[in-house]
Amino acid sequence: MNKAELIEKVAEKAFLSKKDAAAATDAVFAAITDALKEKDSVRLIGFGTFETRQRKERAGRNPHNPEETVVIPAATVPSFKAGKGLKDAVNK
Repeated sequence: MNKAELIEKVAEKAFLSKKDAAAATDAVFAAITDALKEKDSVRLIGFGTFETRQRKERAGRNPHNPEETVVIPAATVPSFKAGKGLKDAVNK
């Protein structure tokens, strides 16, 4: 499912116009993104948790030249952990 299909489903389920569903979907994504930028987590009970994690600097291989070792810098990365409700719904 892509973003346009998600907006269509939200419009259907919430009885909204596609324009209003797009605005609501964009607002949710923006709110999650803003929270993660501030190193905060977003917990949605029964669905899951969005958070950031620190990835350490590590060595890697250059795919164009496998003998060459490159340094992959440390980074803050987004992470999602599915909640029990989502796991149960997927496994039914």
